[in-house]
Formats: sequence, C-alpha cells, structure tokens
Amino acid sequence: LSMHSAMIQLDLQAIDLPDASLDVVLTPHVLEHVPDTDKALSELFRVMKPGGHVFLQVPIPQAVTTVPAEPEYHGDMTLVYFRFGWDLADKIRAHGFECATLVTEELRDAAAAGTCPWTHEGSDCDVEDLMAGADASTMTVIASTAEAKLHGFRPAYQFITFDCHKPA
Repeated sequence: LSMHSAMIQLDLQAIDLPDASLDVVLTPHVLEHVPDTDKALSELFRVMKPGGHVFLQVPIPQAVTTVPAEPEYHGDMTLVYFRFGWDLADKIRAHGFECATLVTEELRDAAAAGTCPWTHEGSDCDVEDLMAGADASTMTVIASTAEAKLHGFRPAYQFITFDCHKPA
C-alpha cells in the first residue's frame, strides 16, 4: 500500500518471503484495505515461524463483518474493502492460527456486563451492535482502565487487536 510506511512494505496477498521466515508481524489498520482477506491470512500463516505471532489491529465498527455499501476510505484515502466484526477471529482460526482478542479492561468489563457505556457520533460505527455481539470470554485484557486512559486508548471499542499465534 503506497500510502503506508513500515520497516518492510509488501503485498499481504502475495508475500515475497520464504516459508516460516518471520517471528512477528504487526499490521496496524491494514487488513481492511486488502481485497482478499483469506489470501492474506493464508500468506501470513505461511511466512510465520512456528510459535510466531501476527498482531492484526483493525477497526471493528459492528459485530459481524460486512462489505461497505458504498466506497469507503480512511484518512489516507486508501479504499476499505471490509468492515470487520468479531467474526474475524473465527476466520483467523480457520487459517490455522490460534487467536486471542486483545482489549482494554473497560471493554471486557462492558462485554461481561452486557452493557454499552458509549455512544458514537456518525454512521461509521454501530457501537451498540458491536457490544451486543461481544463475548467477554474470548477477550484477553492487555491494559487496565487506568492504563488505557493514561495512554489514550479511548474510547475502548476502537482499540481491539487480534493476536494470531502460529502453533509450534
């Protein structure tokens, strides 16, 4: 993706690296811009060493993955192909990864209580639907409410990362 900068730039659908060559891959807000999620996940699984981790951070604007009804772009004008939901974890597992959903304590607690303490202005996120589909038992807390506030991880529903672990 030409608008993004990183240590290595590559096409997630055709990664030009040998099998089992990477220990860790970070993809912050990238996967939603890839036309073929399945191909990207297969390629990531292929290039990961056993025991390696891919950290996928994507916007989760609703409970279930959809395709935008009209062309959608983020701040850098890169086309969005998918609006992911919690079901992304199942897709990740279907490609051979173990998957943990990394969230803040505030988000996990709201999911456990079945509440939605947030409102969202605009049509880009259905936070009530998102929280209605949230399952606290699948979440791993990586930041306390105080830590999340300190580091600006607010609102909590905008900071969700999938830890994709390739079994050893």
